[in-house]
Amino acid sequence: MANYTLEEKDSFIVIGLGTELKSDYTDYAGINKEKSDFWQAVSEDGRLDKLKAMAVNDYIFAVSEAVNNKMMYYAGVMSEAAAPEEARVIQFPKGKYLVVRGEAATADELNNKLAGVAFGQALPEAKDVAYVGGPNTSVEMGQQDGQVVGEMWIPVVSK
Repeated sequence: MANYTLEEKDSFIVIGLGTELKSDYTDYAGINKEKSDFWQAVSEDGRLDKLKAMAVNDYIFAVSEAVNNKMMYYAGVMSEAAAPEEARVIQFPKGKYLVVRGEAATADELNNKLAGVAFGQALPEAKDVAYVGGPNTSVEMGQQDGQVVGEMWIPVVSK
């Protein structure tokens, strides 16, 4: 049984740098490699640091969203600032969210672990709510005891 909560959240905005994921949605190894390569690129070229300077908190967001029938993936921060030209404004709605908490040795491991638990266990077990699309995100919230800690936030509606 997955450990999750249902929480009300105010609407919020993530400013994100994006990439299209080309792997088939069932090719988890391919998708995870694309995500990992993308994070490495935006970290090394300084684009993520520029976003962090605009952030309202220290959280780092990994956002997944279907846009125009494409699987898009974003590295972002919560911000009220104007988005840089290469970034996208991602609006998360006010409402109910399924939240899964976790920790892992690295941010990559955390994102993969949270998504697996959230979509593989928690959503199927949450009988009173449904995910009807829209952006979802794993949120890197810091470090504790040498582990990266964070949460997965999935907007849901009551069934």
